[in-house]
Amino acid sequence: MTATSHPPSRRRASGVPDTPPTRAKAQPSVGSVLRWGSQGGPALFMERCWHRRSALLRGALEEAASVIDEPTLLRLAGRDDVESRLVIREGRQYTLEHGPFTRARFRQLPPRDWTLLVQGLDHHVPAASRLLDHFRFVPQARLDDVMVSLAAPGGGVGPHVDSYDVFLLQGPGRRHWRHGRQRDLSLDPDQPLKILRHFKPSNDDILEPGDMLYLPPHVAHDGVAIDRCMTFSIGFRAPEAGDVARGFLEYLADQTDLAGRFADPGRAATSHAGRLPPDLIDWIGSTIGRIRWRRSDITRYAAEYLSTPKPQVLFERPHAPLERKPFLAQVKRAGIRLDPRSILLYKGQTIYLNGTVVDPVDKAHVQWLHRFADHRRAQAPPGQALDEWMHVGYECGELLPGEA
Repeated sequence: MTATSHPPSRRRASGVPDTPPTRAKAQPSVGSVLRWGSQGGPALFMERCWHRRSALLRGALEEAASVIDEPTLLRLAGRDDVESRLVIREGRQYTLEHGPFTRARFRQLPPRDWTLLVQGLDHHVPAASRLLDHFRFVPQARLDDVMVSLAAPGGGVGPHVDSYDVFLLQGPGRRHWRHGRQRDLSLDPDQPLKILRHFKPSNDDILEPGDMLYLPPHVAHDGVAIDRCMTFSIGFRAPEAGDVARGFLEYLADQTDLAGRFADPGRAATSHAGRLPPDLIDWIGSTIGRIRWRRSDITRYAAEYLSTPKPQVLFERPHAPLERKPFLAQVKRAGIRLDPRSILLYKGQTIYLNGTVVDPVDKAHVQWLHRFADHRRAQAPPGQALDEWMHVGYECGELLPGEA
């Protein structure tokens, strides 16, 4: 891709002053929309750019400047149920620390050249969860999570490549991005991070609050904070072939029940007891060859696999759960929504919530569940067939009443 065009005032120059970032507000802007500019809209973007080329969107999302404030983010980084990392650069050498972090550790940090990374921000901050609503033109099965980077001036994680698509949304402050495709993806063996040994960017952009940069997989990039800033990374799942294959073999093991047992009547005595009998090898081969699966097995496995949250995701049960009757009354009044950690997917009349199939329901409820999966919130469903399912999901922390 050729160098991204932008006004001269946005280009990095020597002597760029360090201006303080915009102070974050407690709540995001109401009714904000994703501005696509020259990209036209989701359909045109997916046709022209997705998985193909980088794209820069100026002033894409105003609410990016007010998703989370710094004190709240630092408190999250101190929790043991939140994945956090700290990257510090000294010259060309990087160091990596894993959270949780204490307040004392943050007070010890130098005035520049460090970055705090917090994963799964959408699981803990409603405003970050709402950010994902702007990206539902991509299937839910491909969406991953929101990561935030809080960086002091000069902070960054070094030049690297990602194996997945990512939108880099600038929050408070400014960040200087250099990026481009390159053939040499060899890594520096002396670094604790996967940092490129040689970095030759072809694009140069400075992102200000609300700007967004899209990068397809395997594009080399390096983002360095100009002043104290936050950047939100909206990442996407890209399953690895080996992981999918291993999971499917485990799935087949649970579904397969072959009859029969090896027998070798008339076997002659041997003088080579350690040698593998060829007939036993042949029998094992023919037995494995009897394993069969159908398209429906692949669909079911894919639904289970893609709707299962990451292993480190834990659902929080309500502290004072409502009984079924008042819970359903609240749903009828205010609707129902998915917990930010929940994944609801469907294929025809088969619906999966967090790796578990939803019991068969009639056509009207299938349509309602489709809408619920698409929008992640809905008014109460018709009738009472889903009442028990909703209440159990609520008690498990997977479904929440309100905000339809």
